[in-house]
Amino acid sequence: MKILLTGATGYIGKRLLPLLLDHGNEVICCVRDKNRFYFPEQFENKIQVIEADFLDPESLKSIPDDIDAAYYLIHSMSGASNYDQLESISAHYFIEKINQTNAKQIIYLSGIVNDKSLSKHLSSRKAVEDILKTAALPLTVLRAGIIVGSGSASFEIIRDLVDKLPLMITPKWLNTKCQPIAISDVLEFLIRSLLNPAVYGESFDIGGPDILTYKEMLLEFARAKKLRRYIYTVPVMTPKLSSYWLYFVTSTSFKLASALVSSMKVEVICRDNRINSLLGVTPITYRQALERALKKISDDDIISSWKDSRVSGQFKGNVSQYLKVPKKGCYIDRRKRAVINREYTIARIWSIGGETGWYYADWLWELRGFIDKVFGGVGTRRGRTHKTQIHAGDALDFWRVVYADKKQGKLVLYAEMKLPGEAWLEFKIINNTLYQAATFKPHGLMGRLYWYAVLPFHGFIFDGMLKKLI
Repeated sequence: MKILLTGATGYIGKRLLPLLLDHGNEVICCVRDKNRFYFPEQFENKIQVIEADFLDPESLKSIPDDIDAAYYLIHSMSGASNYDQLESISAHYFIEKINQTNAKQIIYLSGIVNDKSLSKHLSSRKAVEDILKTAALPLTVLRAGIIVGSGSASFEIIRDLVDKLPLMITPKWLNTKCQPIAISDVLEFLIRSLLNPAVYGESFDIGGPDILTYKEMLLEFARAKKLRRYIYTVPVMTPKLSSYWLYFVTSTSFKLASALVSSMKVEVICRDNRINSLLGVTPITYRQALERALKKISDDDIISSWKDSRVSGQFKGNVSQYLKVPKKGCYIDRRKRAVINREYTIARIWSIGGETGWYYADWLWELRGFIDKVFGGVGTRRGRTHKTQIHAGDALDFWRVVYADKKQGKLVLYAEMKLPGEAWLEFKIINNTLYQAATFKPHGLMGRLYWYAVLPFHGFIFDGMLKKLI
């Protein structure tokens, strides 16, 4: 079967793709940026990659007509302030195109919308669902609440809070009830719904067996990690204050924190679980989902992470826009050093950042990350998804990977920190020499002043890092 997979570079899409391929399907992957899309070479004959922007109907003409079904996994929880309007436009253009194909089913992953008062985020999900129902083919809607899995936004926020705070003074929305579901179960529902007439034209709530408050979820996570944590809720935290609290303590962006806070006031509990027996799925408990996620992290086996999405930082546009590092009108710190062992140096470069650190004066990198957070940037808490693997589009502390070729020995990073300009950090090995360049393109006088202010630190930071890489 030929399946259209939208949102193929997203948290769900990256995990669903290998399952679809394992089931013998040919998959048409819709992405906004081909340079961000990575897949193992053995799947090359089973995957077709199409660049498509669902806000641009012209770009959708490349979607083939001979598809059998389509997954609609396009969400924009923390992009532009008018993301709800953009999501509606995307859904309308998707319907216009899908109606012209041979597809027999659309599968949409939405949010649980049973509460009378919905957040802007959940209202937008419901609005998209209503638009998709107008298609000339059957729609299957799977509505999930909190998704628990390594790399999911909810899981990473819970992990940040529990790992960093022995004592938490929290807003009252932590007493809101929800019904979390393991990512493995979400994927199972998505796969078993594919071209299954039993679910055509139906909407289902999917959730695990446990109904918990967010406070109970935090405490259960602490027990899973054998940590003692104390949580006290207070009624005085406003939504904005709560958003700032999440933003500074966790790796989330402020926009995402705001969207999450507004949604966490709404109970997300399944009305019924008829789909479980209909598809033969028995969801695992919250504790089991935690154990699986923690094992994935321990084994460094995280397939996808919300941190690698563009909305996790300041990154705008496509990777290709930042591939060519400018020279004209830029300040450049260039250094080079003879390589003793090429494999060793490449392994060091490919492990940089995150838990490994930057090899020299890490406290200064952390200080720069803290300053960035204060000014509304991403800071260094995003870390990295894998300890040793890097692909274009990945987040790496307050950088974004725009080019990564291990065989060539070249890595290019683009800064997502708050700056009066643009910055790149580049590593490349040529003829057993490692070339390292920090390039800064200033914006006006403030940009020039910034460069000269940090210039005294460059000497020992970049030189020290270069030595450690060798």
